[in-house]
Amino acid sequence: QVQLVESGGGLVQAGGSLRLSCVASGRTISSYAMGWFRRAPGKEREFVADIQWSGTDYADSVKGRFTISRDNAKNTVYLQRNNLKPEDTAVYYCNVVSDDDVDYWGQGTQVTVSS
Repeated sequence: QVQLVESGGGLVQAGGSLRLSCVASGRTISSYAMGWFRRAPGKEREFVADIQWSGTDYADSVKGRFTISRDNAKNTVYLQRNNLKPEDTAVYYCNVVSDDDVDYWGQGTQVTVSS
């Protein structure tokens, strides 16, 4: 089992920055794909970014503004978000996919961007 705990959410003004962190426990996740998803009010959960051995991938809506990174020594994945927009308001979820394709999710952290 993998437990994921996100942190770093909060209220920020448009144009501001926030960094989200997700710490994994229970297993060493250095070989796992790690990513971030979000669910805006009234919308389906959507992909934001992920990081794997092959590189990183981003949703078009966040390219150039968000950066995903990981620190395997700390079992942690980060999402640096710059130039935030009101449409970035959502609950952000950390996701890990194990080597045997099991999905693990964090509890989510609320991010609110005011205009």
